[in-house]
Amino acid sequence: MTYDWFRSLGSPRYVVAPMVDASELAWRLLCRRHGAQLCYTPMFHSNVFTKDHKYRKDNLITCEEDRPLIVQFCGNNPEVLAAAAKLAEPYCDAIDINLGCPQSIAKRGRYGSFLQDDWELLKNIVSAMSKAVSVPITCKIRIFEDIEKSVQYALMLQNAGCKLLTVHGRTREQKGPLTGIASWEHIRAVKEAISLPMFANGNIQCLEDVYRCLTFTKVNGVMSAEGILTNPALFEGINAVTWEIAEEYLDIVEKYPCPTSYIRGHLFKIFHKIFTFEENNEARHILATAQNLHDFRQVCMKIKEKYLPYHEGKIQYECNTLTREQFSLILPPWICQPYVRMSPEEHTKKMENLCKNQEHNIENKRIHEDSGGNTISRKKMKKLQKIMRRNNHKTDVELQQQAIGRTGEICTDVICANPMGGKCIYKLCKKCCKNKCYEENLDCQGHRILVKTRREMAKKFAINKTTDK
Repeated sequence: MTYDWFRSLGSPRYVVAPMVDASELAWRLLCRRHGAQLCYTPMFHSNVFTKDHKYRKDNLITCEEDRPLIVQFCGNNPEVLAAAAKLAEPYCDAIDINLGCPQSIAKRGRYGSFLQDDWELLKNIVSAMSKAVSVPITCKIRIFEDIEKSVQYALMLQNAGCKLLTVHGRTREQKGPLTGIASWEHIRAVKEAISLPMFANGNIQCLEDVYRCLTFTKVNGVMSAEGILTNPALFEGINAVTWEIAEEYLDIVEKYPCPTSYIRGHLFKIFHKIFTFEENNEARHILATAQNLHDFRQVCMKIKEKYLPYHEGKIQYECNTLTREQFSLILPPWICQPYVRMSPEEHTKKMENLCKNQEHNIENKRIHEDSGGNTISRKKMKKLQKIMRRNNHKTDVELQQQAIGRTGEICTDVICANPMGGKCIYKLCKKCCKNKCYEENLDCQGHRILVKTRREMAKKFAINKTTDK
């Protein structure tokens, strides 16, 4: 019985992962045309999904060709997640709970992988959702460092009512530059322990990786996220020509529109190797500022015009060893190929060298001082140099006049050398005038200092308030 519903979907082996702003309908259809057998929607926020009709309408877009389909939700409230699942049930073949997102936004919202320590809550969530809908409830998780704890975690979800498990072979901490290699050993251990259909996620850059993963872990299917973004034909076993696959995607978008930010993101991933070369900056700029399908097609056209002669063999493409190593070129840049991440060790070494260089620069930075020996900040020094350049052509007389102001007179205070205020009735600079007015209870209309007037108004206000009482 456990596998019956899975077999009804055709026992899919090639799965497109749920990706925020990246696994929309047009992208799912493109991947399906190139070998994908099952797709997930992007992650939806269960709370917003239940309350906002427009959010549901704009995000849960599907069609007959878009099946089988699993809808994914995040959240931490069993009742809300159950309500969201009920609303999505008519449009999909299963509902997935996101228990794998490691990003800081998931930490703030307390969902994704930041629920993996609260097993009681997760039992309640899976149970409530399973009772609310007739379609299966599935879970996507990350591993713990300890294999046995990862196994117990998976068994807990199975006992709670989960009908399919996707295991991403990385811990919650393995993200960004510290992503590293996913552990297929953890995935295999989990698969051996549970009796559910299971997908593996991690280390998939080509179809050969899919086969290796299936053989090693014994899972039922393999899910790809980053790999399929750079090569939508990954499950077809080919490395697509960038402009051809991009144009095909844009044709689908024309029928099933999506936000321009999604399109831009997909094209940047597809053309990521081409854009590493400065000679393609013009096409990159067009893509960065594109606002409609015509602009996006212009990018494809420019790249095609430039690289088609090389692709057809009419011109020999030359790439020296240094360039190939520098940009991790496995194939010619106009061919879809994996994005190769820097290893955590390489990243750590790079950051250490960067810190050393910064320390060296600080030690060797010129220290500027004024005539009194006081340190002048770099910003202030630049400002002084600018003033000096501007005044370089002026005579000593002109500089003296500039220093004492338009009137040519200085403040009459015996210890002050600032320019006198042109309209000050006491013939003082503003600072000295302000001090005089405060000490002697005066006003100066020239400097608009109204100490006496404001004090009298305050006294009247105090008297009126006492009278009212």
